[in-house]
Amino acid sequence: MRIDAINKMNQLYQATKPKKIKENNSTKDKEKYEVSKEGRDYQTAKAAVKASPDIREDKVADIKNALATGTYNVSAQEIADKMLSKYFDSIL
Repeated sequence: MRIDAINKMNQLYQATKPKKIKENNSTKDKEKYEVSKEGRDYQTAKAAVKASPDIREDKVADIKNALATGTYNVSAQEIADKMLSKYFDSIL
């Protein structure tokens, strides 16, 4: 048995020992995101819609008042136009 061959084998195993790797904290700092202008506009619009009421109380009060006094009139032509536009929108 050759002793120098065993020493070379030991050197080979020592050369492949895992080395400690230092973590680079600067890579963590580089991970940032930026919202596009369109995204910011969308967020602003969404917040404005959320803040607005679902029912426009002033319009409802005006219509209730007109119904109570009997002055609320809608023309048959307007009703027919709305019905046809809804129908054609649903077809497409």
